[in-house]
Amino acid sequence: MMRLLPEDRQLGWTPYAWLVYLLVFPVQPLLEHASWRTWALTGLGIAAFLPLYFWGYWLQGRRKLWAAAGIAALGCLYAPSNPSASVFFIYAASFVGQSAEPRVAFRYLGALLAIIAAEAWLFHLPPGFWIVALVLSALLGSVYIHFAEQARMNRKLSLAQEEVEHLAKVAERERIARDLHDLLGHTLSVIVLKSELASRLGEKDPQRAMAEIRDVERISRDALAQVRSAVRGYRPVGLASELSRTRETLATAGVQVEAAMETVPLTPAQESVLALAVREGATNIIRHAQAHTCRLGLRSTGSACELEIADDGCGGATLSGGGLSGMRQRVEALGGTLEIDGSRGTTLRVRLPLQALEAGGTS
Repeated sequence: MMRLLPEDRQLGWTPYAWLVYLLVFPVQPLLEHASWRTWALTGLGIAAFLPLYFWGYWLQGRRKLWAAAGIAALGCLYAPSNPSASVFFIYAASFVGQSAEPRVAFRYLGALLAIIAAEAWLFHLPPGFWIVALVLSALLGSVYIHFAEQARMNRKLSLAQEEVEHLAKVAERERIARDLHDLLGHTLSVIVLKSELASRLGEKDPQRAMAEIRDVERISRDALAQVRSAVRGYRPVGLASELSRTRETLATAGVQVEAAMETVPLTPAQESVLALAVREGATNIIRHAQAHTCRLGLRSTGSACELEIADDGCGGATLSGGGLSGMRQRVEALGGTLEIDGSRGTTLRVRLPLQALEAGGTS
């Protein structure tokens, strides 16, 4: 089905309502009791105007000037015989106002007003024509320039809001991916270790094997709860509880833990970042380091709080992949730094600025 107007919620039915002003055009023939020839020419003008009018709503930007030029030409053609043709210039001004940004649109509007003035001067048209045509065209054209600019600004704002929403969704997906990596990478490593230990103890020490299996069940349930919290966006991670789990996990893997943890004031966000760093470091020790000893240290260095995770493993290779990337992003978001040294075993250092810690409060 052919449409007269494009689908645009902002347009609605108003373009049809504006056609009411077209009724001004046949007023002059009606008052003069014009002949059938004049009425035929009047009807022909209306028939020519309507396609140009509806076409103008389909055009975008400066292409609207084509519709405006056609309608203005009708005004020039009919004005000498019918002063009510001034209404055509008013319609043309409305399209001119929508054709370009204000600085350019006002130039086009000025050109249209010059055409109206020239038409009135050349054909000695009555004041009823040129006053109405000049004043209303200038007024309506200016109004349309203003509203067209507002519409452009609203579209830009809408696009900016859509971009912000898109970036927020991307950031949320990245957050969930990082959290799931931190949670599942560590937890699955622990489950594998405990399952292997239970398998070896199955015949030698069935009671301890059952205890390990129960630990696997507990760890799995905890991981499920943490995954749900991560997806919801709320996953507080306590440093003390994470250290306790890390000791247990490394002990299961045969790694001795030496800890020297000072009491340092931490905000919840900073405590969570350090806890996740401990978890990631322990996971990589279990998977790659082949270490016998792990040293954990937390201390204040005057200008910063420093967490150190060091092992006596094979070293040489640094952490890589999503774990390091996610950890670095979290640390840098709090104004900190992350360093990795693989010369003697592997040493991971996380520094957070002490000023930020004090400003943020204590935990």
